[in-house]
Amino acid sequence: MTGRRRGSGEGSIYRRADGKWVAMLDLGWENGKRRRRAVYGKTRADVAAKLKELHRAQEDGVDLAAKPRTLAEWLDEWLNDIKAKDGTRPSTLDRYRLVVRLDLVPALGKIRVDKLTVRDVQRFLTAKGETSSPGGVAKIHAVLRAALSDAVRFELVSRNVAKSVKLPSSAAAERRVPTPEEIRQLFTAAEGDRLGEVFRLAVLLGLRRGELLGLRWTDVDLEERFLVVRTTIQRSGGQLRVAEPKTRRSARRIRLSQSAVRAFERQRIRQAKERLAAGSAWQDQGWVFASQIGTPTEPRNLSRRFIQIRHEAGLDWLHLHDLRHACGTYLIAEGVDLRTVMEVLGHSTFRLTMDTYAHVLDGQLHTAADAMDRAFGED
Repeated sequence: MTGRRRGSGEGSIYRRADGKWVAMLDLGWENGKRRRRAVYGKTRADVAAKLKELHRAQEDGVDLAAKPRTLAEWLDEWLNDIKAKDGTRPSTLDRYRLVVRLDLVPALGKIRVDKLTVRDVQRFLTAKGETSSPGGVAKIHAVLRAALSDAVRFELVSRNVAKSVKLPSSAAAERRVPTPEEIRQLFTAAEGDRLGEVFRLAVLLGLRRGELLGLRWTDVDLEERFLVVRTTIQRSGGQLRVAEPKTRRSARRIRLSQSAVRAFERQRIRQAKERLAAGSAWQDQGWVFASQIGTPTEPRNLSRRFIQIRHEAGLDWLHLHDLRHACGTYLIAEGVDLRTVMEVLGHSTFRLTMDTYAHVLDGQLHTAADAMDRAFGED
């Protein structure tokens, strides 16, 4: 070995005779034996960066000297020692845990993480595609891919085999959009219900379930006709939590239509009556869509009530999230540009808006072509 060097705060870094750089992390002594962890790279900067990642993992409680793990063992460590401490939202962590418990561990959990192959993952996802929607398979793949990316980062495996698999076609995953007439049926069924205005505003504003329930009256200005999305209500870890919006773009200001203003006004009147009925039991926490005693509304209760109302409206296929999708679809169909739709819905990227509403854009392209024929077409 030649060219041994040590950078300040980096640990032991040196260059081998074959030109490859090595960084060595001392893990201490166990049973009279000194434990070390080596990482390799083409340049000094490469191994210094990898060594920094190892230090960070060590601080997070990852046992870098542990024996090779099965995928089940790594997923458990990944969830509890890495994702639980890196700022991952509790609701997102809950979804990861569900995918790991129900899908990944039963099918792939016994395989050593360093022995997992592209073929293993491909066969698993192909089989899932026969019983699950393309969107469901994509979510399972995303969790596995993220977990293996961190395994690569900590040099438990040399590559992320999940990156090389081919997912089932998502062509059949296009969701049905309720027609305006079907939305009117839903509104009629919800009329007079204490949660009816939630469903109306889901269509008018395109807010997510947690964003609607996370609205406080201080977030809504009916005179100036705007609201600000600041918080969401979520159930995670067995608790009801007040959280920040899903992404940076999710925290947004939305202009209110007159229809939305009237919906908020009706909700204010309804809530005033509930406050009187509750008397001293009322807890004034400022929620727009509070429970009958002023506390946050349980998201699952909202979903259960929606299922009842959609049944009354004869729309058993409709999902609560479809109302948000309908909002975006109607806006684009009415000529609102995609950038504005992205801001209204709080999408994290413009690409997401493009992909979600490609079917609507196809219709607009036909309309544009027809308009050109009317303007310049030959008789």
